Amino acid sequence: MMVSRTDQSAFGRWWWTVDRWTILALGTLCGFGIILILAASPAVAERDRFDSLHFVRHQLALMPLTIALMFAISLQSPRMIRRLAMVGLIFGVLALAATLVIGIETKGARRWIGLAGLTLQPSEFVKPCFAIVCAWLFAEQKNPDSKIPGILVACGIYAVILGLLAKQPDLGQAAIISAIWFAEFYLAGLPIILVAGFALAGMGLVTGAYFVFPHFHTRVDGFFDAGGTPYQVKRSLEAFTNGGLWGVGPGEGTIKDYLPDAHADFVFAVAGEEFGLVICLVIVALFAFIVLRGFARLLNERNLYVVLAGTGLLVQFGLQAIINMASSLSMMPTKGMTLPFLSYGGSSLLALGLGMGMVLALTRRRFGTGELG
Repeated sequence: MMVSRTDQSAFGRWWWTVDRWTILALGTLCGFGIILILAASPAVAERDRFDSLHFVRHQLALMPLTIALMFAISLQSPRMIRRLAMVGLIFGVLALAATLVIGIETKGARRWIGLAGLTLQPSEFVKPCFAIVCAWLFAEQKNPDSKIPGILVACGIYAVILGLLAKQPDLGQAAIISAIWFAEFYLAGLPIILVAGFALAGMGLVTGAYFVFPHFHTRVDGFFDAGGTPYQVKRSLEAFTNGGLWGVGPGEGTIKDYLPDAHADFVFAVAGEEFGLVICLVIVALFAFIVLRGFARLLNERNLYVVLAGTGLLVQFGLQAIINMASSLSMMPTKGMTLPFLSYGGSSLLALGLGMGMVLALTRRRFGTGELG
């Protein structure tokens, strides 16, 4: 694409200030996502008594909306990103509370709200908005001219969201929210004694969750007991074994015929069987590149809010990918969490578009300068 450096239009300024390498990596992930949905979802759709392209059509309809959302958000200034996140967080927390009353119950959890025939998972949208708002609050605490008790407010918001997620329950999203909050708090200047205190508190919460939530108890026991390995994890490992180095070929895999969540939580296993170790390593490299590239763009940033916000969003993105892939490889207890841009899921896809659009906006260089903004 030829865009003149003297082009003063909104698109021209965006093109010369945004990180185009990150856009390329994100576009490649979206391409892999379409291929994997085509490979994994028909078998699942037929088992669920839909036509074979049911999930494919849904995902392909949402992908252009996700890309458009990412582009629109990436055009905004850090100040506008903060305003959008504040509005999004208010509605997101209200929707989280609503799931406890009018939410759709699935497997004992209330995480979704029915909306015009579709299902919406509010926690997916809360994560990026929470990262932005908390970053601003922590930065305000360091501003001598600000009268906002940033740390106190950020801790209060975190406690409310954590409580709502525990009531659903959704321990995976609670872990992601906690990682975002802790990473930003640490970079904002968390005393080392409190780092140790929060670490102990985290271990205490995990231990408590083991005894309070039966599904968490079962998954942990299954992980440490080789004979009790969950069915889906066994089939996932079998898929990676079958795939070998180069895979059995697109559409030729068989494990997806027996893997209930082949198109969602275990889409990485389908990639392993049909495309092999090499493509799996390429996918891992893409995730690593996006996260590390984002951190590299933030290294010279002088605005604390931008640094904290970008860090929180990148931690969310990278940790979510690690949890999904590690679960598929039996490296940690299973947790129903999508693989960014690759797994099926409308709420996840749109929320990731929102979050990565924010990353692109925050890591843009100011037009005509070397600064970020």
